[in-house]
Amino acid sequence: MIQADTSTAPSKPRLGKLDVLRGIALVAMATYHTGWDFEFFGYLEPGTTGHGAWKLYARIIASTFLVLVGFSLFLAHGRGIHWPRFGIRLAQIVVAALAITLATMYFTPGSFVFFGILHQIAVASVLGLLFLRLPAFIVAAAAAAVIALPHYFVSPTFDAPVFWPLGLSEIIIRSNDYVPIFPWFGAVLAGMALAKTMQHFGALKLLAGNVAPSWLDRGLRFIGRHSLAFYLIHQPVIIACVFLVSQLSPPSVPAPREVFGRACVQSCQNDNDKAFCEKFCDCVIGQTEAQGIFEEMFAGKRDQYDPQMQQIAGVCTQQNLP
Repeated sequence: MIQADTSTAPSKPRLGKLDVLRGIALVAMATYHTGWDFEFFGYLEPGTTGHGAWKLYARIIASTFLVLVGFSLFLAHGRGIHWPRFGIRLAQIVVAALAITLATMYFTPGSFVFFGILHQIAVASVLGLLFLRLPAFIVAAAAAAVIALPHYFVSPTFDAPVFWPLGLSEIIIRSNDYVPIFPWFGAVLAGMALAKTMQHFGALKLLAGNVAPSWLDRGLRFIGRHSLAFYLIHQPVIIACVFLVSQLSPPSVPAPREVFGRACVQSCQNDNDKAFCEKFCDCVIGQTEAQGIFEEMFAGKRDQYDPQMQQIAGVCTQQNLP
C-alpha cells in the first residue's frame, strides 16, 4: 500500500511523523499478512482472517494507507502538479500492481488480485488530481458520498467483470485483495480533506520532528520512505518463513467435513446466531453427502448460485428456523 507521491516540494522540510505513520501502517499490514499466510498453510481455520476482528483489522489498515495516500498527494501537488515526479511514481505503482496480478493469477488463480490496494492507489492518484484545488469541505463531502454509495446503491448492471473495480455489483467478488473505487476512494479523499484542513489552520507542523525512542523513529521512517519496496518484498519473505515452518512442523490436516463445517459456520454467523448456523451447516453437509455432491462443493465446483445448492440451502433454512 503505497502513497501516490510521498515527498513534498524540495524547498519544504519533510514531515517525519508522516513517514512514521506510514511505517506503522506497513508493519501492521505485515502482521495481518502473517496471519493470512498461516491460514493459507493450514495453521488457522479457513476464513479466520476474513471475519471478525481480523477483518476489522484489515479494513483499518487499508483505510489508514489510503488516507495517507490522499494526504501525501495534496502535500506533494496541492500548489501545482509536478508531472515528471508524479508520472514516475504512478508508473512504478502500475507496474507493481500488474506484477501482483500476474503473481496471484499463477499461485491463486481462483481468487487472484485484479483490483487490490495498489490498483486502487494508482487509480485514486489520478482521480485525486481533480480534487486538489477544491475547498476542503467539498472534498470531505465527496469522500462521504463515495463511502456511502455502495451501502445504498448496487445494481446487476455492474455485475459484468469489466465493472468490478467500481465495487457496485450485486454478486460477491472473489479476490484475495479487493479494494474497489467505491467505497475506498473515499478514504483517499478524506486524507486530502484532512491535509487541506491542517494546512489551513497551520497544523501540519504537528507532523514535523521525531518520535521516541530514536531507533524506533529511524526504523519506521526508513520503512515509510521505502513503502513500495517494503510492500513488494515483505510478503514473499513472510511466505518463505511460514513455508519453512510448515516443513519443520506441518499443520494438522482436518477432514474435509470439519473444514467445510467451520468455514460455513463462520460465514453464516455474519448474519445469524451461532446455534442456527451450526444446525444449518450440519444440514447442508448431510444433504450434500446424501446427494453425492459434497466433494464437488468442497472443491469449489458448486457455489451458492448453483441451483441444487440453492435448493439445499432453502431446505436447511426452513428446517432450522426457530
